[in-house]
Amino acid sequence: MLTSLSIRDVVLVDALDLEVGEGLTVLTGETGAGKSIILDALGLALGGRAEAGLVRHGARQAMAAAEFAPPEDAELLALLAERGLEVERGEPLILRRVLGSDGRSRAFVNDQPTGVGVLREIGARLVEVHGQHETVGLLDWRTHRALLDAYGGHGPHLAAVAAHAEGLKAAEARLESLRAEARNAAVRAVELDEALADLDALDPRPGEETVLAGERAMLGAAEKALGDLASARESLGGDKLNQRLAAALRAVEHARQRAAQAGVEAGHPVFSRLDVAAEAIDRTLVEAIEAVAAVDIAAEAFDFESGRLEKAEERLFALRAAARKLQTTVEHLPLLRIRLRDQLRLIEDGADALVVAEREVAEARESYDAVALLLTGAREAAAARLTEAVLTELGPLRLEKARFRVRLEGQPEDRRGPLGRETVRFEVATNAGAVFGPLDAIASGGELARFALAMKAALASREHQRQPVMIFDEVDQGVGGAVAEAVGLRLRRLASGTQVLVVTHSPQVAARGHVHWKVRKGDRDGFTVTTVDALDDRRRLEEVARMLAGAEITDAARAAARELLS
Repeated sequence: MLTSLSIRDVVLVDALDLEVGEGLTVLTGETGAGKSIILDALGLALGGRAEAGLVRHGARQAMAAAEFAPPEDAELLALLAERGLEVERGEPLILRRVLGSDGRSRAFVNDQPTGVGVLREIGARLVEVHGQHETVGLLDWRTHRALLDAYGGHGPHLAAVAAHAEGLKAAEARLESLRAEARNAAVRAVELDEALADLDALDPRPGEETVLAGERAMLGAAEKALGDLASARESLGGDKLNQRLAAALRAVEHARQRAAQAGVEAGHPVFSRLDVAAEAIDRTLVEAIEAVAAVDIAAEAFDFESGRLEKAEERLFALRAAARKLQTTVEHLPLLRIRLRDQLRLIEDGADALVVAEREVAEARESYDAVALLLTGAREAAAARLTEAVLTELGPLRLEKARFRVRLEGQPEDRRGPLGRETVRFEVATNAGAVFGPLDAIASGGELARFALAMKAALASREHQRQPVMIFDEVDQGVGGAVAEAVGLRLRRLASGTQVLVVTHSPQVAARGHVHWKVRKGDRDGFTVTTVDALDDRRRLEEVARMLAGAEITDAARAAARELLS
């Protein structure tokens, strides 16, 4: 919902702030008063064309800002997020455009700089313009399918089609993946077979490299430890040390004998000292024997199977050589072995897997086609109802010779998207015997605006049809009397629960407005300026009477105006 419009230095407007309410707002005024300026300014804020001529004479720049109620539309919020624009929940949405006298412009969304294209994207979701020189929304055939689906209430059908489209996409992706794998595997069959044979012969096991590296390190350390213990045994002297100690013990015993032969008495101190020396040598001999035995026992702890280190190194080198050849790591060799076996099995059993996948794709396509056919049927029924509704609206709007149809055009057989199997186009033939064509085939701006009114009135007959802010510029051009009355009635009905702004010269249309703005041109400080007045009941009566009578307002005109407003 548009809540306000602020305009600065746009053509004849120096400063203008307008509050916009719900319902139908009509803009009236003398020709040339500047009614179109208000719409030009709004278009500027919505990302429309910007020309230096819009800047008021003598001003450096022009500015237009349109404020909307806090957005609740999920798609609009997603668009804002995609474009990197932050809008807090509950915060109004403000689109602002600044246009310099050199023709350059800047765009802002809630004071965040952005591109004009982004501003136009957002504006297109908020406002539709139908007028003399521009009609947006309905002319873009890409919006027609969504309009028809909203009119027909096809939400459940669309959800089903989207879900089946996703399932079909997944099935087709799996089939293509299997086909690609089969093609690649077939090309590499010989290579795979040789690589798998090598791995089967090697029989790599998970974690084997770590175990072998640890064993290699341990065996290498053990080998060095045995060398150290051998050095220790050699330092102890081994059997030679025992022999020398035994010889020393015998020499001491010979000394005892020689002392006795020399007549030394038994109690002489020399014998006790020889005994001490003999005992010491004997103890040393015993401990030396024990030390050598202890070193030998310690060496036995490092005595591994002969050639075990060589075997561990040979196995480790073989694993690493295989990993280099297959461009992987030793750790991944067991997994690669499984993968190669699976790929070879795919070659052998791939035909069966492909048959299963192809059957799944065929079933998914069949399921998709079934739900898409239901959506097509619903669209055809909605198209018939919409066509009848639009044709009903055309007669009172003096477009009785025009014909309307909704054309459903099937897409190629291989295209099964989330939106169904057909495109939707609204087409019109303006004269008897004329061929149907796109909506912009209507040459007259006034006719095009009235046709858009008929379309919107028909679409709005569905309560759930979301309507943006709509603007009609002189939709009543060239009509009067009953036709103008029909235009006014439809605009008021269309404005129920939403907003419609209409620039009009018709008193019948002006009388249907919920709010009446009068645009007038005057002089201020030697400059011509355009102002907008929100009319109360009395001034509104006078304005409608002026529209009926012309320059001189008569009592009869006031009476007629009073009747229209009643």
